[in-house]
Formats: sequence, C-alpha cells, structure tokens
Amino acid sequence: MKILERISSIAGNTFALWVILFAIISFLFPGGFTWIAPHVNILLGIIMFGMGLTLTSKDFKDVLKAPKNVFITVLAQYIIMPLIAYGLAVAFQLPPEVAVGVILVGCSPGGTASNVITYLAKGNTALSVSATTVSTLLAPVLTPALTLLLANQWMPVSFRDMFIQIVQVVLIPIILGFVIRLLFSKQVEKSISVLPLVSVIGIVAVATAVVSVNKDAVATSGLLIFGVVVLHNLLGLLLGFAVARLFKLSFPDQKAVSIEVGMQNSGLASTLALTFFSTTPIAAVPSVIFSIWHNISGPILATFWSKYDEKKKK
Repeated sequence: MKILERISSIAGNTFALWVILFAIISFLFPGGFTWIAPHVNILLGIIMFGMGLTLTSKDFKDVLKAPKNVFITVLAQYIIMPLIAYGLAVAFQLPPEVAVGVILVGCSPGGTASNVITYLAKGNTALSVSATTVSTLLAPVLTPALTLLLANQWMPVSFRDMFIQIVQVVLIPIILGFVIRLLFSKQVEKSISVLPLVSVIGIVAVATAVVSVNKDAVATSGLLIFGVVVLHNLLGLLLGFAVARLFKLSFPDQKAVSIEVGMQNSGLASTLALTFFSTTPIAAVPSVIFSIWHNISGPILATFWSKYDEKKKK
C-alpha cells in the first residue's frame, strides 16, 4: 500500500508532465486511444466519486464559517471566467466549435487541482476547498445555463440534456462518495492517499481521447487555441485576485480566490464537449489544452507566492 501511495504522490506532483506526454503520444499514434472517447462519462464519474470521498462534514461547516468569502469566490468563478471566454471568442473571431469549447471551459466549476495549488501558495486552503465544493454542486444548473446564454449564438445548446448529464456524471458520484465516506470513514481514510493516482489516470485518459479524435484539428488550430487558453487562464487569475482585493479579503484569501477562479474543471468541459458536440469534437480541445496549461501556470504562481511569503517573514 505504501508503494501505491508513493506512486500516487509522484503522479499528483507531476500531473502536467503526464498529460503533456500522453497528449503527444496520442497525437502521434491516435489509433491507440480513440477507443477511450465513448467512455469519458464513466471516467469523469470516477473522478467525481473520488472527490466525494475526500469531502467531510467539516468542509460544509467551513462554508458556514465564512459564507461571504465563499460566496464572493463562487460568484467570481461563474462571472469572470464565462465572460472572459465569451470576450475571447468574439475578439479572436473563433470558429463556432472552438468558441463553444472555450466557453464550456469558462462555464465549468473550479477544479480540485486548485485546492492543492492554493495549499502550495500558502493561501486559504479551507476557502479553496469550500468554493470548489459549492461551485461543483451548483454546476448542474449554472454550467448549462451560462453555456446556453453565451454559446447558443454559435451552436445550439440544450439546457435540459446538459443538466441531466452533469447530474449523472458529477452530482450523483460526488454524493455517493460523500455518503460512503460517512458510512465507512475508517476504510476510506486508508485509501484517500491513492485517489490522486486515480484522478491523474482519469484526466490523462480523457485528454488522450480528445487529442486522438482531433489530430488534424489540433495540427491546424492548436496554436490559436493555446494562445486563447493561456489568456483565459491568466486573465482569470488576475481578475480573481483583483476582485478579492476589491472586497478587502486577507492576502491568503486573495490567493485562494485568484487560483480558484483561474483553474477550471477541464475534465468536465471535455466530457460535455464530446457528449453534446460530438459532430465537431474539436470543441473538446480547448479544455484539454487548459488542463495542461493551468497545471503549469498554477505551480509557477504557487512557487512565486510561497517565496514571496518567506521574504516577507525575513
């Protein structure tokens, strides 16, 4: 078990490298990975089930302890990132399928990776976990509603179908994981340290599936999408930090809000894109590139803020 825990820890710490490596492999040898595409719903459900296993009643109590800060973070999450995505789609006159993909990323809830990055940045980890939990629980309503509002001009969006899909692959697995944690806490505690490995395998598998079925599109539009994704992420981090400063939150809270806003659940965006825009699977490419990029920019920002705190103490 200790060996598995060690492998899980290494996988979690080198997550971006594995995504990049397997994205390249699936680009060069797409035939070996296209079979994964029909199973992305199951993969995301497993990842969300793992998230549910990590939740405790304390996480929900933390929301009640600082409801204002959690509200600000979640509100910023669902306003800043969708609007940036829409603005970039219009400004760069993106093709419809790419525009929808970028907007899907922007309308997704915060990703669990933000909790780790906030911890490394010496931010308020409890706020980050609470905000991720709340934004994820709100996703079945807000993600399809915002996507319908902002992306419908490019491609038709079904609120009802997307709502049902998110309930099935996000909400139900999380609730199941949380209930199992309550009923079998001792047994679950022993396996918690292995969950990062499960998440990494799941997200890497989704990424390879998306790249393999979009090889030609990635080759022709990859650079444009990468530029848009980098801007989306960096502007999200910057504006999230600005909003937290505007509301005069503490510096650890400002870091948590910035990271929470800038880092998205790109796995969910990939799954939704493949499910609802399967005729134009390139819609899933922005979420894969976002997954790679925010796991590069996040650790860089965390290192900077961590060292900044150390210098202030001196």
